[in-house]
Amino acid sequence: MRKLLVSFLGILLLCNTTLAQAPKKNSSSSIYHAIQKLNFLGSALYIAAHPDDENTRLISYLSNEVKANTAYLSLTRGDGGQNLIGPELRELLGVLRTQELLAARRIDGSQQFFSRAVDFGYSKHPNETLEIWNKEAVLGDVVRMIRKFKPDVIINRFDHRTPGSTHGHHTSSAMLSVEAFDLAANPNSYPDQLNRLDVWKPSRLFFNTSWWFYGSQEKFEAADKTKMLGFDIGVYYPMLGVSNNEIASLASSQHRCQGFGRLNTRGSEMEYIELLKGDLPEDKNNVFDGINTTWSRVEGGKAIGDILYGIEQNFNFKNPTTHIKKLVEAYQLIQKIPDTHWRDLKSKELQTIIASITGLYLEASSANASAYPGSTADINIEVLNRSQVDIKLRSVTIGNTKAKEKDLVLSNNEKKELKLALPIPENSSYTSPYWLNKKGTLGMYTVENPELIGNPETPPAFQAKFNIEIEGYPMTISKPVVHRYSKPDYGELYRPFDILPEVTARFQDKVLIFADGKPKKVPITITAHQDNIKGEIVFCYSNGWKVDRETRPFEISKKGDEQIVSFELTPPENEDESFIAPIIKVHGKEISKELVTIAYDHIPTQSVLLPSEAKVVRLNIEKVGEHIGYIAGAGDEVPKSLEQIGYQVHTIDPSSINAETLSKYGAIVVGIRAYNVVPEMKFKQKYLFDYVSNGGNLILQYNTAGRWDKQYEDIAPFPLKLSRDRVTNEDSKVEIIAKDHELVNYPNKITNKDFEGWVQERGLYFPNEWDGHFTPILSMGDKGETAKKGSLLIAPYGKGNYIYTGLSFFRELPAGVPGAYKLFANMLSVGKKNVEHMAKIKD
Repeated sequence: MRKLLVSFLGILLLCNTTLAQAPKKNSSSSIYHAIQKLNFLGSALYIAAHPDDENTRLISYLSNEVKANTAYLSLTRGDGGQNLIGPELRELLGVLRTQELLAARRIDGSQQFFSRAVDFGYSKHPNETLEIWNKEAVLGDVVRMIRKFKPDVIINRFDHRTPGSTHGHHTSSAMLSVEAFDLAANPNSYPDQLNRLDVWKPSRLFFNTSWWFYGSQEKFEAADKTKMLGFDIGVYYPMLGVSNNEIASLASSQHRCQGFGRLNTRGSEMEYIELLKGDLPEDKNNVFDGINTTWSRVEGGKAIGDILYGIEQNFNFKNPTTHIKKLVEAYQLIQKIPDTHWRDLKSKELQTIIASITGLYLEASSANASAYPGSTADINIEVLNRSQVDIKLRSVTIGNTKAKEKDLVLSNNEKKELKLALPIPENSSYTSPYWLNKKGTLGMYTVENPELIGNPETPPAFQAKFNIEIEGYPMTISKPVVHRYSKPDYGELYRPFDILPEVTARFQDKVLIFADGKPKKVPITITAHQDNIKGEIVFCYSNGWKVDRETRPFEISKKGDEQIVSFELTPPENEDESFIAPIIKVHGKEISKELVTIAYDHIPTQSVLLPSEAKVVRLNIEKVGEHIGYIAGAGDEVPKSLEQIGYQVHTIDPSSINAETLSKYGAIVVGIRAYNVVPEMKFKQKYLFDYVSNGGNLILQYNTAGRWDKQYEDIAPFPLKLSRDRVTNEDSKVEIIAKDHELVNYPNKITNKDFEGWVQERGLYFPNEWDGHFTPILSMGDKGETAKKGSLLIAPYGKGNYIYTGLSFFRELPAGVPGAYKLFANMLSVGKKNVEHMAKIKD
């Protein structure tokens, strides 16, 4: 199976490389597949709202069966979702999900684009979405991508005609696409874009419909399909050794942080698209029917087609180098095409094909993974021609620096190794996701350079330009400078070459809670990105707070080493929320950046530079108990947050749950989505219920309704039914309906003020039916909807208490929301008022 996977991935990836990926091993079959795509001059753009919204089956079909130039435009980077594989949330989750989309595109052979819209969380209606997003700006981004990509066909994932029936982001993506379809051709629409782009009118706009949108398979079968096209996307590719839906399954499974890993599927499967705008194709199985997708589409294309179609029809799989002279001739003709769009696109495709046929290996690798402005990077350059084709290396240039060696004859299989000392200019930009360089708004990223809008990632820090001659014709092939290294347990690996500050600093905790007036040590970790660096660090804080001293010196001898410097911070007497930040003074510069590295096996390592800061909260909070057991679910920072207010949190291995392990703790908290992602939980309900019956507090945080094993139907000791009810407006009105209940009175008095300052949402997947043993504590609802009473439910069971909550504590506690801490402390303390009183009497 592994050999099969490598084989077909090599085919798909021939013309779809990305930053810091290992060089592809291309076979004759993969080269032939690329020539077929080279000879198809048509483009399709798929549009939806989030990573993992895309239909990988249809995208792969368009790319690999139709051979179209295909791309997915995701309006957001998925910042508002959750993460099943690690701690990244919000903007860091957006970086991870961006790379997962790129990993999916590397498998299905397509491209990836984004708008500047932020995934701010669930939205119930497009009116809310488009107000928060800034409709005109996001619409402009969609228009820009249509003008830039020039699709003949646009396909929407969602239906623009059903606002309010699904996620507001989903419907908004379709509404904006429908509007942009016409605006892209209007020179009076977003005229500032026309300095570098041309107007473009796509031929057709479709909605990717299915039985799901009709409510049932029966209703869909009975629907009028006059304006629908249908495709069997289960087609098998003998040359790839896999079917289209197997490719799609592998692509979709790259969305690991969302839990989208799934079994491969095989066999016939129909996919439908409904025409919204444009002319209806006569051939209901061909989305490009009636659109010229041959080389005759472009001026001067006939002569190119005469060459390339002949190569496709008579391809020499045994010795493809026999086609080099003709391919070089076609390349020369492509350079004369007046249409810059097709000239640039097809030049890159043909360059890759020529390099693959000749086995031309070009690499520029830095000795280190990073450098800093003003330093020098040692670059190792490797050039190898693995054919009898006449190839010469005229020069290699990186930035403004040329390698000394030039005019080298590249004989068959004789490797040339060059060295280059690359000066990193003092004004070099740091490497970081471009959309995070400037502070944005709740709904929009700030991108100052319009040329970057739409790009999936930041351009590489440096490109190596290899100036070569193939069969006497000059050609420049660009490759990003990377870092190639090896690990004993992995072998050869690649990662991007980054430009970073000389030094960065980070707080160990992003939120510091001061539950009383006592001072706390605040450690700051300083990381050196160069050898022998020293300077001073300045502690910045707000009025009312006090620090033992404002500056401390530091000195680090080795690059990559760290030094921890601590300051003692004293909070004010009264409740307060503020921020602290470090400023590092070194080499006459002031640096206040934190470096976050995101590293997973399925994506390239990402370096993210963020403002180094932490939130500090002076909180008057009371609590009862000390030791808490925590059963982790899909991953959250709640345990770390509870430790901030004095609890000792012990992680419980689900497989070890029994009466003895649970009895040690004053309360047990179950992490978010535990019943969705932890299989062992199905065997542990008895022990959890017995724990409650014997006097314990059990707190279950939200789970996703309907996404669990049937054995989980009884997650509570009394009937409880989860729903999809949620309150998405973080400022929605909250009413305390059980005003006299201990849960909102002890040990902290909970008032409406405690629901101020919440972030992203109130909560999700609230129960909508429950047994009479439960007491609903709160009522809340979004504007125009009936109030929901299932956000926080408590039921006495035996000597203890069972609590189910859909409130988004996993977002509120890491954000330092004071009221969320008080309410959670009350949940942990419920039922212990008399115990505390008796303990005081004994003392």
